[in-house]
Amino acid sequence: MESNMAPSPARVFAALNEVRPSDDASRVLGKAVVLGGSIAGLLAARVLSDHAETVVVVDRDEPPTSGPRPGVPQGTQLHALLPGGCLQLELLFPGFRDEALAQGAIASPPESRRNYLDGRLKVVVPDDADTLVGTRPLLEAVIRRRVLQLPNVKTLTARATGLVFEGDVVTGVRCDVGGLSGVESADLLVDAMGRSSRLSEWLEQAGWDRPPMRRMTVDLNYATAMFRRHEVQPDPALVLALHSPGTSSDVAGAAFFAVEDGRWMAMMAGYAANRPGRTAEDFVRRLREQFPPEFGALADNELIGDVQTYRHADSRRRDYHALTRFPAGLVSVGDAVASFNPVYGQGITAAAMHAACLTSYLRSGPDLRLPAREFFDLQKVVVDAAWSISTSADLALPHVDGPYPRGHRFSRWVGNEIVRATVTDVATARVFNQVVSMRSHPDALARPGVILRALRANRRSR
Repeated sequence: MESNMAPSPARVFAALNEVRPSDDASRVLGKAVVLGGSIAGLLAARVLSDHAETVVVVDRDEPPTSGPRPGVPQGTQLHALLPGGCLQLELLFPGFRDEALAQGAIASPPESRRNYLDGRLKVVVPDDADTLVGTRPLLEAVIRRRVLQLPNVKTLTARATGLVFEGDVVTGVRCDVGGLSGVESADLLVDAMGRSSRLSEWLEQAGWDRPPMRRMTVDLNYATAMFRRHEVQPDPALVLALHSPGTSSDVAGAAFFAVEDGRWMAMMAGYAANRPGRTAEDFVRRLREQFPPEFGALADNELIGDVQTYRHADSRRRDYHALTRFPAGLVSVGDAVASFNPVYGQGITAAAMHAACLTSYLRSGPDLRLPAREFFDLQKVVVDAAWSISTSADLALPHVDGPYPRGHRFSRWVGNEIVRATVTDVATARVFNQVVSMRSHPDALARPGVILRALRANRRSR
C-alpha cells in the first residue's frame, strides 16, 4: 500500500543535494529576468538557462574586472566554500573545481586542516570531503565567467525600481538605465537582491502582503587581514580555532586559509562590544597570544595592506512560504530570502541549494500562471536547515536573548555534548561535519545512536 505522506525534510534535503541539471531540459519559459548579479543571482541564471529562451541578469553595478564587487560589502572578508556548496557548483559547472584551482584556489583535504575547540585539537576525519579555499572575488569570478559564457544569458546594468503586474501575475520589472526608465518583461522574475532586497516593499505597494520577517540579533564584528605566503601547497592550508560561548576570551574565534596569489587570509571575530583585531598591532598580538601555535607562526609573515572590518548585525529570513496570497511569475533566492551569521560559512552553499530547488521546480513542469508554492516549499527545507544550524549556536551566546524555541535547553545540552565529542571521536565528528557543511540535514544529529555515541565518547575523554 502506497503512502500519501509527504517526504521528510531530511529526504527532501538529500534529494536536493543530488539534483543535476538536465541535458535535455524543456524550454518552459520565453524570457527570465534575475535581479542581482550576486552569486545567488548567477546560479539562478545558470539554472534558468536550461529552461528559458533568454535570461537577463539585471544588476546596478558593472561586473568588476578584479577585486570585490561594489554591492558585496563583505567581499573583502574571509569566505569558505563548504563541501556541500562545492558539490553543487560542480554539478552546475562541470570542471568548476579544476578551473578554480587553475585560478589559484587551494584544495584543502582533511589532513591539511587543523580545527581547534577551546585550544583542543580536534580529530581528523580521514574520509571527509575536501574544502576549496580562495577569496570571494576569485570564486565569484569563476562562476560569473561560466554563466556569461552561456549563449542565452546576457547582463543589463540598471537599477530595478518596481514590479509590473498583469492581474495576479508579475510580468516584468521597471528599470532605470542611465536616468531613463523602462520595463524589462519576464515570464519569470527572480529576486536575488540580497539582504537589502526591496521586494517586500514592492509587493506591499502593489496591494500584496509582505512576507513575515524573522530576525536574530547576533552583533558580529569581523576583522580580516592578508599575510604573505611562501609555500605553494602549504600544510596546514586551513586552520580554525573557536572559543565556546561563556569563556573568558573576548574573541569568538579566528581562522586563516591559504588563498590565491601567495597569500594567507586571516579572520578574527568577536560579538557585541568586542571588536578584536581592528588595528594591525592588535591583530598580530592576538594571533600570537590567544590562539594555537599555527596562528603565531602566521603572524611572523609580512602583513599585506590594512585590516578590513565588517559588522553583521543580525541573521534574518523572509518566510515567503507562509504567505497565503502571492503573485505568480516571481521567486526569491539567496540572502534575499535568508542570511545567516557568516561565521558558519553557509551563504554560498545555501545559494547553491536554492538553485537546486529552482531546478527541481522547473523540471516538474509547473503551471507558471500560478504562484510558485512548490518552489518555496522546497526552499523552506534548505532555509530551515541552515537557520537551525546557525541560530542554535547563536542562542548560546551570552548577549543573545532569544527567541528560544520549545525544548531549547535540552537541545542545547545535546548539541554541546555532540560538539564536545567531535574533539575526540571520529564517528561523531564525521556526522557533525556532514551537517555543518550542508551535505546532510540537521536531523542526522538528533539520531539516538549519534547522541549515545557522543555521550560515551565524552565519558571516555573525561
